Amino acid sequence: MDKRLLDLLVCPICKGPLRFVTGTTPELVCRADRLAYPIREDIPVMLPDEARALAADDPLLER
Repeated sequence: MDKRLLDLLVCPICKGPLRFVTGTTPELVCRADRLAYPIREDIPVMLPDEARALAADDPLLER
């Protein structure tokens, strides 16, 4: 992901910051809403319906 693009992106729900995390699939994580937005073919999918809900104790929220 382009660092400049990451600096511009915010959560579409709360407008808060997103963190880029890598793993089996790269995602952008919003800690406030506990959502992980997928990145497919280097394109962030910033649709709330496509986001994965994270449990309160998910390790992605602690990084």
